[in-house]
Amino acid sequence: MNQLLCGFAAWGLGVGLTGPAQAQYMYTRLDVPGATDTVGSGINDAGQIVGYYFIGDMYHGFLLDVDGSYTTLDFPGADYTEALGINDAGQIVGYYVIGDIFHGLQLDVEGSYTTLDVSRSGSTGAHGINGAGQIVGSYEDAAGRSHGFLLDVDGSYTTLDVPGANYTEAIGINDAGQIVGLYLDAFGVHGFLATAGG
Repeated sequence: MNQLLCGFAAWGLGVGLTGPAQAQYMYTRLDVPGATDTVGSGINDAGQIVGYYFIGDMYHGFLLDVDGSYTTLDFPGADYTEALGINDAGQIVGYYVIGDIFHGLQLDVEGSYTTLDVSRSGSTGAHGINGAGQIVGSYEDAAGRSHGFLLDVDGSYTTLDVPGANYTEAIGINDAGQIVGLYLDAFGVHGFLATAGG
């Protein structure tokens, strides 16, 4: 019995000293040619990457295709544009700014932009899109309070507010309709997972 206990103690000590497993990754630098700053913010299963970059005094969205080519994404007439999410169909979401107002955007595979604005909102930003075309993001109401939203494929918006939170932001959605994001309450910033019917 003592040998067994000593064996468990030695095993526990060995496990405690090994630390967390460290995966081996190869890192590839992403720099839009001529940009001073580049941020990758979304990737689909094909390996297409979206993000935004800064050059001059403006932010621009970009699509990095699997062949290594960059395409600049600028909503027509916008002061700046950021691409934040892409699904496997190649639909892209993000936001653009004109003046001081943020507007959500969707870019379809044919290259057509659609503005996404929650009704009666001060600002809207789209952050994630799943394979069905459901979009999540955040908006600011007339009082300046931020809420998450889900834009369904039928065009209906659903407000997402974590109970007890004074700020909610929906950032990602998977093909099962599960939504992740962040919220702020009196105790700090927290992540959340929202599941329909839960």
